[in-house]
Amino acid sequence: MRTHGGRWAEHVRQFGTAPLDYSANTSPLGMSPKARDAAVAALQHADRYPDPTCYDLREGIARAYGLGADVVLAGNGAGDLIYRLALALRPRHALVLAPTFSEYRAAFEQVGCEVHEYPLAAERNFELDEGILTCITERLDVLVLCEPNNPTGRTTSAALMERIVSRCDATGTLLVADECFMDFLPHAQKHSLLRCVERHRVLVLRAFTKFYGMAGLRLGWCACADKPLLRRMADAGQPWSVSLVGQEAGIAALEDVEYARQVRAVVADARPRLATSLAELGCHVVPGEANYLLFRAPVRAPVRAPAPNLAQRLEAMGVLIRDCSDYSGLEAGWYRVAVRTERENAVLVHALREVFA
Repeated sequence: MRTHGGRWAEHVRQFGTAPLDYSANTSPLGMSPKARDAAVAALQHADRYPDPTCYDLREGIARAYGLGADVVLAGNGAGDLIYRLALALRPRHALVLAPTFSEYRAAFEQVGCEVHEYPLAAERNFELDEGILTCITERLDVLVLCEPNNPTGRTTSAALMERIVSRCDATGTLLVADECFMDFLPHAQKHSLLRCVERHRVLVLRAFTKFYGMAGLRLGWCACADKPLLRRMADAGQPWSVSLVGQEAGIAALEDVEYARQVRAVVADARPRLATSLAELGCHVVPGEANYLLFRAPVRAPVRAPAPNLAQRLEAMGVLIRDCSDYSGLEAGWYRVAVRTERENAVLVHALREVFA
């Protein structure tokens, strides 16, 4: 099993208590209240099969994001749709960033695809540069860009993204924009490639998991104007992949405007404070834009090596963070932490201070 954040159940089995989890980048305010109420109400009808077409949910997504419902496909979380895409597209050559979310490589390799990496430089804070353009050729079937990228939290500049979209159109390369953390950005609609879906060779992937705090319900969606590709993706999985409870919760979450405003406000206020606290502890902090921060632990003189086993030492204190040494393009000493409320972030900083001391 590949390593991801959010392994709270494993911690409970080992230590017998629930941890403070900074390893999973979900909303610091918990689940959207409207989504939670809708999920509870939907349980009264859980004896029914869910709508396999997710018609009402797709209509709700289309209204919220200014799309046609016919270009939207819902799935059992973003992970479900990534594997459906691999099965439907069956690419021969794919390009991903290093570091980035590992499930794309895993999904593409399962269908015999050769996955290439474009390395991001730590000394440039993992910013994507225009060198990526030379890698987009007629030979490339699919390019994956996570916006913001996971685990770096960086986004691509608007000027470069425009050139990437044009280059993918020219070469026939499918551009997959993973925007699962996009809603945390203050100007998400301006930055999102949803505006390009109906005019360019772009597939945008979104999820309710992170922003609406619905990780346990597993609900994601994608938008793409290539309708034959969407039909193949729909056929690549089981027909009832999205539960009735998940569909109703998703519809309600999209209407929870006040919750969305509060989440953005909390993250916008807490992220720079947490970044400053980490820097004061001697960490190198990547200037991320989402609800998480990537940092390198301070090195210890005279051996000049990262602080050993930081994640394990914190877990023994009841605090989970994400050890990122298993990301391609990163090494031991890199960690990712979620941005949570000011009170929770203070607990994390206190624990780090104890370990570094």
